[in-house]
Amino acid sequence: MSGRRTFVTGGTGVLGSALVKRLLERGDHVVLLVRDQVRGSALITDGLLEHCSVVRGDLLEEGLLERAIGEHEIDSVFHLAAQTIVGIARRSPVSTFDANIRGTWLLMEAARTHDVARVVVAASDKAYGPSDVLPYTEDLPLQPTSPYDVSKAATDLIARSYAHTYGVPAATTRFANIYGPGDLNPSRLVPEVILAALEGRPAIIRSDGSPERDILFSDDAADAYLAIADQLDAGREGGAFGEPFNAGTGRSTSVRELVDTIVRQVGGDAVAEYRGAGVPEGEIDRQAVDPGKLTALTRWTPQVDLETGIARTIAWYREHRALVA
Repeated sequence: MSGRRTFVTGGTGVLGSALVKRLLERGDHVVLLVRDQVRGSALITDGLLEHCSVVRGDLLEEGLLERAIGEHEIDSVFHLAAQTIVGIARRSPVSTFDANIRGTWLLMEAARTHDVARVVVAASDKAYGPSDVLPYTEDLPLQPTSPYDVSKAATDLIARSYAHTYGVPAATTRFANIYGPGDLNPSRLVPEVILAALEGRPAIIRSDGSPERDILFSDDAADAYLAIADQLDAGREGGAFGEPFNAGTGRSTSVRELVDTIVRQVGGDAVAEYRGAGVPEGEIDRQAVDPGKLTALTRWTPQVDLETGIARTIAWYREHRALVA
């Protein structure tokens, strides 16, 4: 993909920052859609934003995506922008559906209109919903029940409908929980526990520590996105056209194990307080994704284990804590 003109939505987030770094390293001309200026984003702290073109505005702003993709002559799109917090989705389902569902069809329509060469759209493993069958494989039915999970299933289906109906070269991702440097939302487990530990206050855990998640480091997730996009270059014969892809480690990590890893690595007087019973309302108790389909097609496998990924993430927050506190 070197030298391509690439449009990224959601580029200031934890995954977006890692992906933009990879794209710039490959020589892409990167155009970012940026709604809010977030001072602590890894995109900014790592000096990446100055190497990108920036379109300011909201994903839902009338005509914005058409203009951005058309005027910048975009040929590749990574659509990551979304309302990603489960609790917010429960409190504000309409705004979540607006951002995640309407935002997706606006993006796909703009890509269709301007004959974009490849589009990779972020859905989520949450689209599978609760399941007794783990790890998830792509042939499992999507059976979400909560507003956020439903919005991500709709995102997945809308994007793939544009591939199969209109020939837009698109693929969707159903990735595990992504963590890494630059996640600025303290309602998510990893940044909250790290910041609490560094600040010497107890990390408040909303469960009893028993929920299990597949945990994927942001650099590994970014590499998976690039592998999928590269496969779209081969068109309908490449195996990615109109297809969903999982990426994860294939194993579940309990909240307690994850928290213990962070607390141990931070050291000092770091502690966690468990103030929940079982699984928080609206969450899924156990999740793990099978990345076999993606690995077979592209040879992608995760390279960063949990201990290493947490260490890198803690190091980033130590350096930039003044920006994100």
